[in-house]
Amino acid sequence: MAAPKALELPFILKVGVISFITCWCVIAAFPIFWIAVMSFKEPIDSFSSNPFSVIFGPETRASGKGLSIIDLVCGGVFIYAIARFSFKKIRHIAKVNSPFSGENLFYAIGNFIVVLTCIVILGIVLINVLQFVNQKAGVFGKPLIGFTMEHYYSVWIENAFYRNFNNSLIVTSGVVVISLTVGTLAGYALARSGSNLAFWILIAALIFRALPHSVLVSGYMPVFINSAEILEPLLGQSAPTLYGQPLAVIAVLVSINQPFTIWMLRAFFQNIPSELDEAARVDGCTHLKAFWWVIMPVMWPGVITTGLFSFLLAYNDYLVTSLLLDSQNQTMVPAITSYFNRETTTTDQVEAVAAAVSITAPLFMLVMIFQRHLISGLTTGAVKG
Repeated sequence: MAAPKALELPFILKVGVISFITCWCVIAAFPIFWIAVMSFKEPIDSFSSNPFSVIFGPETRASGKGLSIIDLVCGGVFIYAIARFSFKKIRHIAKVNSPFSGENLFYAIGNFIVVLTCIVILGIVLINVLQFVNQKAGVFGKPLIGFTMEHYYSVWIENAFYRNFNNSLIVTSGVVVISLTVGTLAGYALARSGSNLAFWILIAALIFRALPHSVLVSGYMPVFINSAEILEPLLGQSAPTLYGQPLAVIAVLVSINQPFTIWMLRAFFQNIPSELDEAARVDGCTHLKAFWWVIMPVMWPGVITTGLFSFLLAYNDYLVTSLLLDSQNQTMVPAITSYFNRETTTTDQVEAVAAAVSITAPLFMLVMIFQRHLISGLTTGAVKG
């Protein structure tokens, strides 16, 4: 629906707003695009002073590593087909088979993993086929743009970066699951409670959230270091030392994130009329059944939005993970920092860039998968009533 003419912006103001947003998007997206391009080139091209050498990679292309016209066309069609199947077909399947209204979170994730598996398997077949076709295609099969995956292979396989990815997965999964479980129950209880105690609990949580992270880490660290002695009366000689383990990081990040989670989920619950609870109770539901079968289906956008913020906190954390984890259990962010600190050659620098690009892929995937829930959740949380 078009806006009323009285509310339309003047033409000059429209141009100014569009120009500002465009410039901001270019400035924000350019570093990610540029380091992504650098990571697929030989070091001499990656750090060239000529931007066209960085983009087209003449030295990379001269070494026989590149993409031909056939590669670009077939690769574009393949990516488009996979993306269309992922975001249309899989979303439809998840919506039809979901026990709640809208896509089921776990079902969507499971199907997305299936799609990624198809990308890997079909991608390997496509690469082998294109290598044969390029040999027979003449000028259309010659490299047009320099392109190599050697740096990613060195990072993930030779330098075992996958271990850091696994550690990040353990930490983020633990933080998100615990934060959402506790935050959902606490937020629901505080939203439905009319006592003054609920208000002071929220204020205390907000003050706790405002504390510097270094203060919390300093307070927890002696407990983690001496955890074996503390837990020995309960677990005996098998009592573990939590310092250096992902469980210690999960405990601290949950403590940091929980106040924010409770506040945010409470706001979402307040936007849901209490009459829904009352109607469910009249129909014979217990408090737990009313919460799970009536309130939670309406709350999925809010839960997913809050879960995404919890994921970003745990995924991008540097201070807590670098202080509490040893070198064998490091997550990706502190591992990349040490990667940049130990680089000595231009090849090491490009590999560090490739590692930095790698950690952005899960973020883009999450936003693309849950964009509808995210937009709906942010809109719902912003409107009271």
